[in-house]
Parts: sequence; structure tokens; C-alpha cells
Amino acid sequence: MNRRPRRFMNQINVVPYIDVMLVLLIIFMVTAPLINPGQIELPQVGQSLKPPVAPLEVEIRKDNSLRLRDRGKSGVEIRVSQQELVDAIKEQQARNPEQAVVISADKSVRYEEVLKVMDVLQSSQVKKVGLLAKPRAG
Repeated sequence: MNRRPRRFMNQINVVPYIDVMLVLLIIFMVTAPLINPGQIELPQVGQSLKPPVAPLEVEIRKDNSLRLRDRGKSGVEIRVSQQELVDAIKEQQARNPEQAVVISADKSVRYEEVLKVMDVLQSSQVKKVGLLAKPRAG
């Protein structure tokens, strides 16, 4: 039993690696023209960006009376009934569809009253209605 000692191989055969790299290169060259780059639509020069419209504020007082304030114009509040409120808001939204409406209520007003006003506005197809809250101090 004559055994030859194993000799360690200190060289790497790179031919298979080159073959794999050439195949990958060919795959990328064939598929690259098929890939559509993302389309970016840039704004036109003539378009002007309108500033956001200040919201209409519906205020519910302690005595459940309603006030309407246009924050964009004078900021003067007007006492209104529910039907006058809906008519005024719908008129504003007919002129400007982006007109938002926020409801602010005194903290002593029952939540049910706020929901009634929201329900009246929603049933009248008034869009963009939100609630206005005062952030906590501290």
C-alpha cells in the first residue's frame, strides 16, 4: 500500500466564474431595453398653485346656538340657524369646491349636539367636514 500524500491545491479555477459572468451579462443586455423607466410628469410653467382656502368655522356655544365664521375673509361670526348654516356652506362650496368646514364647540356642549350638526351637514351633502380641537398646553 503505497499511498501518495495529498497535495493541497493553491490555485482557483476561474473559468466557470467567467462563464457565469458572461451569461449574466448577456441576460442583462437583453432585458435592459425591455424595462420602461418611470414616467415623471412635471408641472407646466403656466400653472399657478393656489394657496389653501381658509376653512369655514361652525361654532357651537354653551346655549347650543350656532355661529358661522369665514376665516378667509373678515373672520366675523354670524349667528345662524341650522338651515341657514347649510345654505351658507353649500353656497361657499358651490363657489369653491375645496372649501373645508370645521366644527368647534365649547367643552361644556354635549357631544350629541356636535353629532347633530355633523349629521345635518352630512345629510345635506356638505363635503370636507372636520372637528377643531385646541391642543393641550404643556
